[in-house]
Amino acid sequence: MNMRDIIIAKRDKQSLTDEQIKFFVQGVTDGSIPDYQTSALLMAIVLNGMDEHEMTTLTLEMAASGKQLTLPYIEGISVDKHSTGGVGDKVTPILLPLIASFGVEVVKLSGRGLGFTGGTVDKFESIEGFNVEVDTKDFHMYVIQTGMVISGQTPDLAPADKILYALRDVTGTVDSIPLIASSIMSKKIAAGAQGIVLDVTCGSGAFMKDFDMAKELAEAMIKIGKLAGRQVVAVITNMDEPLGRFCGNVLEMQEVFNTVTGKGESDVIEVVTELAYHLIKIAQKDAGMSEEVLKNEIRARLSDGTVYEKYKQLIESQGGKLNAAGSPVYVSKPFDCMHVNSPDAGYVQSIKTDLIGQASVLLGAGRLAKTDKIDYGAGIGFFVKVGDRVERGDSLCALYTGEDSQLPEDKLYDAMDLILDAYEIGPNPPEKKPAILGVIT
Repeated sequence: MNMRDIIIAKRDKQSLTDEQIKFFVQGVTDGSIPDYQTSALLMAIVLNGMDEHEMTTLTLEMAASGKQLTLPYIEGISVDKHSTGGVGDKVTPILLPLIASFGVEVVKLSGRGLGFTGGTVDKFESIEGFNVEVDTKDFHMYVIQTGMVISGQTPDLAPADKILYALRDVTGTVDSIPLIASSIMSKKIAAGAQGIVLDVTCGSGAFMKDFDMAKELAEAMIKIGKLAGRQVVAVITNMDEPLGRFCGNVLEMQEVFNTVTGKGESDVIEVVTELAYHLIKIAQKDAGMSEEVLKNEIRARLSDGTVYEKYKQLIESQGGKLNAAGSPVYVSKPFDCMHVNSPDAGYVQSIKTDLIGQASVLLGAGRLAKTDKIDYGAGIGFFVKVGDRVERGDSLCALYTGEDSQLPEDKLYDAMDLILDAYEIGPNPPEKKPAILGVIT
């Protein structure tokens, strides 16, 4: 078996055998296949696709390329959640203590942000003292103590995916449903989950720009899960505007605190409720409640202090500091340095959320390269969203930097220009999309 024949087979639209895929993944992992041949096969997959069996085999071989967690200390069915990313996506810090309050034990491995997609690990690191580098051998202690643990992704988990993703990023081979689906699912399977709930974001601030693309990706991952013996549910959520009222690390974690203390935004609560419902059902911790009753119970726990108490346990168990009032202590204080005002009167028709994300990166809230340093206090607050009425001169957004930031003034104005380009104002109220666009099981 050789790599040249495998490339030719996929170039000629043939299905690759299990042996060919295994040979490819092993060669990528141990470095025996040169980058130019790996890149050639990736492009052939982009152009000619993969069938369900190929995708599943690729996923399982990538998952098996490194360490695989078994989670024997999880009581019952182990579950995991994954988001395809977006702007203002602060769901995980709310979701973990919420489902833990129902007795759902979870090990969550999350990544850092890159580009305008925020990273959950970065958000937790905005809390003073919070440890996101938990050794896998210690996971069980945290699960026993609080029912949950969150950590950065370990380099020995699906290492083939890390190598392939880096190559895809620089060879124009990111846009491929089989490659995206196998990348996501290989990490989830390697992390040991038996049930997986996917938050597939859809819109201008997401990788999947329209519903059909999001549905295709969701269905591909569900098929992989089924063939791999995992239960998978996909929730397609709206990312044609930022989720909630803030993006940025400290700003989002402050909004998380508001949500777990009963003062959350409606779209955040709707997304969290839907995802929590499916995770609790898969874990069989629903106590026989109907969908309506369970969702009402989820909302009640967000407002009656139940989730707040679990949230404090999560923060303190991993070294995070709380002040005397029970609020997290953050590593930076956001400073409101500029408001962006509406040039016209009317209704917000749409928000190009990718431009909002780019503006937040300019302010320092994200990274363009993995080595970039984050300004944890930087970000954007949204006074108006799609469907809201504004008058000329009303504030659309507030721009924040950390109070000790030395952001050049030209970057501040560049961020303002991006936001003005992002907001479309028109005379008539638009049709507003729901936060949940669809659920696929």
